[in-house]
Amino acid sequence: MVLISKILFFTSHHGFYTVILLFLFFGLLFYATKKALFLIPIIPLAILNGICGQFLNAWFLNTYGVESTAIITSDVETNSTLNESYIHDYEAIVKKQDGKYTTTFFSTTTAAIYPIRNSIRIPSQNDLPVKYIPGYEKNIVILYDQSREGKILLENEKLAPVNSAKIKYEADRTNKEFIMEYISALEDYTDSYDDESSRLKIEELRKELKQLK
Repeated sequence: MVLISKILFFTSHHGFYTVILLFLFFGLLFYATKKALFLIPIIPLAILNGICGQFLNAWFLNTYGVESTAIITSDVETNSTLNESYIHDYEAIVKKQDGKYTTTFFSTTTAAIYPIRNSIRIPSQNDLPVKYIPGYEKNIVILYDQSREGKILLENEKLAPVNSAKIKYEADRTNKEFIMEYISALEDYTDSYDDESSRLKIEELRKELKQLK
């Protein structure tokens, strides 16, 4: 596992050198065998690593790693951009299983973040929830949904349909469809968050719905 973690860290953080190694490896195979077929995988593998390298690393670390925390010690904004936002270079320290810390680095474009999404979000808190393979703590995946920012974002996503249904209900309190939609949204929210006021509102809405029948 440690060896795999080292390989994935290198390929996801050093894309240019990975491409050079691919050319050298398959070029040597071509030179030794004189078979041009060994040159075919170079470009596809290079492109695949550039697109999926950090995602594969994130999946691997989340699946086989152990949980810990990390602290960002440096956040430097670079002149390079990604999706019209400046790329940041980070340095961090990671808490090992023995309680001591080791250093690591990543950037906006190389950070392994789980769950895997199209957006790149790096929490600003000091006690970042992370996972790593013991023995190579340098390679970490940030567990975004377990961070404070991630938890707030998840709750806001759950509240969005509640707020939408509430607006419809308040516009027309006699509309059975709107009441049922509001109840359903609140039930979905309370399945994830134990909110007493939401549960009371569900009971109130159910009574209103019975009175309309």
